[in-house]
Amino acid sequence: MTDDALAFLQTLHPYDTLPEPVLADVAGQIEWRDAPAGAQIYRPGDRLTGLYIVFSGQIAISDETGAQISRLHTRNSFGERGLMRDGLAVTSALAEQPSRLAIVPRALFNRLLAEEDAFRRFFDRSRADQREAAPRGLDLTRVRVETLMVAGPVTCTAEMPIREAAALMHTHRISCLCVLRETRLVGIVTLRDLVGKALAAGLAHDTPVSQVMTAAPRTLPPSAIGLDVLHTMMEHRLGHLPVVSGERLVGIVTQTDLTRFQASNAARFVADAARAEDVAALAAVTARIPALLVQLLASGNRHDVVTRMITDIADVVTRRLLALAEARFGAPPCAYVWLACGSQGRQEQTGVSDQDNCLILADGATAEDIVYFRALAQFVSDGLNVCGYVYCPGDMMATNPRWCQTLSVWRGYFAQWIAHPSKEAQMLASVMFDLRPIGGDSALFEGLQADTLRAAAGNSIFTAHMAGNALTHATPLGLLRGLATIRSGEHRNAIDLKLNGVVPVVDLGRMYALQGQLGAVNTRARVAAAIEHGIVSQSGGRDLLDAYDLVAETRLEHQAHQIRTGEPPDNFLLPAKLSDFERSHLRDAFVVIKTMQSALMQGRGVLG
Repeated sequence: MTDDALAFLQTLHPYDTLPEPVLADVAGQIEWRDAPAGAQIYRPGDRLTGLYIVFSGQIAISDETGAQISRLHTRNSFGERGLMRDGLAVTSALAEQPSRLAIVPRALFNRLLAEEDAFRRFFDRSRADQREAAPRGLDLTRVRVETLMVAGPVTCTAEMPIREAAALMHTHRISCLCVLRETRLVGIVTLRDLVGKALAAGLAHDTPVSQVMTAAPRTLPPSAIGLDVLHTMMEHRLGHLPVVSGERLVGIVTQTDLTRFQASNAARFVADAARAEDVAALAAVTARIPALLVQLLASGNRHDVVTRMITDIADVVTRRLLALAEARFGAPPCAYVWLACGSQGRQEQTGVSDQDNCLILADGATAEDIVYFRALAQFVSDGLNVCGYVYCPGDMMATNPRWCQTLSVWRGYFAQWIAHPSKEAQMLASVMFDLRPIGGDSALFEGLQADTLRAAAGNSIFTAHMAGNALTHATPLGLLRGLATIRSGEHRNAIDLKLNGVVPVVDLGRMYALQGQLGAVNTRARVAAAIEHGIVSQSGGRDLLDAYDLVAETRLEHQAHQIRTGEPPDNFLLPAKLSDFERSHLRDAFVVIKTMQSALMQGRGVLG
């Protein structure tokens, strides 16, 4: 059968990329198995002897619950997930028709992974990880603040005379001092402060630092990335950013610390948006976002980095619109917080985004105050629409009186949804659990978020209903052709990479956050936190992250291709335009997602 094996492999990717001597060696080591209809090839937990390739016949693949997730035909392979992890099968395989299987022995499979780049890339579960491994210099999307910062910055007390502060800066050849009260950061004083506020004003040399310092300065945690530093500095025109862990000062980052790193072009967007004089100027900034998406992907950035950058721009645009609104209508009559939900809330915006937002007002807001905030909401929402963040078709916006309410009303909303999880309550809770403060007083939201997560996790009926709601978005797996496409309408023969690809993972991440009372809102961060807290298994969670990376990146690449060809970006991909390589990996990603959905069903008892 060596000749048959060689002829077969020569037409099958990735074997067709192997050098001729290697391919001949593989063909000579191929093992063959004939399986009659009804034969069990393996079950979950069985030790795999090698990678299976369907030479002829039909194989049904089922998850651990017994639910069938795919049918495989000639040229399809299976078993690689178990081989690449620990050698144990994670699904079951059954011959539905008399089948002949070619088996690449396990040792040979592992050797090819180790020695043949093209072979390894084909079986890599995440193209995002391939990009991560590509040789690149450091950039601000990858470096953490704790790497950029100067640890143990020079400090002083608020009572130190400004002359001594100036001498201290001169001695250490630095441009700022962090001002501490005991161990807590209370301010920052810079050379510019000493010149502009002290020397120019003719203050006495013994004036305390507290008189010229910037109190309660903006800070970042060590876990932030360099891009956070750059964007914060650009938006607020800062030259120095203290780094604080909890309440403890651990370092400082200055503009000088950034000069050795190449900044992303997204920083220019942030700077331009932060200085925009009106809505038209903001719209001119956001009109460049599609080109930015193409550039960021072409530069090899991961999908989550790209969506984070694009969301950062939306955040700054929103804050600038809030500032313009306050300039028009006057100072707000009470504390408020503007929140984003949906993809902006999760920091996952792509080239296609509508707006989803709401307002929480301080308790005690009067009817007159609410009139002010409704005008503010209308101004901001209209501005976002002009900037390309179109009005939400479901009216999930702060312009809707229902979503512009006091904190007490919002607490009542969540309490009612949790106590009585109707279909509407489930839908609203799904949206509102993705809230993230964008502008105003974020303290209004912090207590609400923690209390709501606690109440939701403690109500098994609510979480069961939410789990059921999370499973309403099916992956596009077809039993006969691998991928099930839309059957009619404008997007016939396409798959919806958002609704049937990304959204199922978003739903799973939200459920994990509810189960573990996790504060993360971003989907990838939620799944990673769920792994860390033992809410999902290490193996299942890693597989889900890889599957999500593949689907999300495929979606972005699809949109980037449309932008390059002058089409408006959307989420509808024609599988016929994919190579066998791409279809195979995308199908496997959907299998993983469906498997994790099944695990959620079992864990919550949502079996109907």
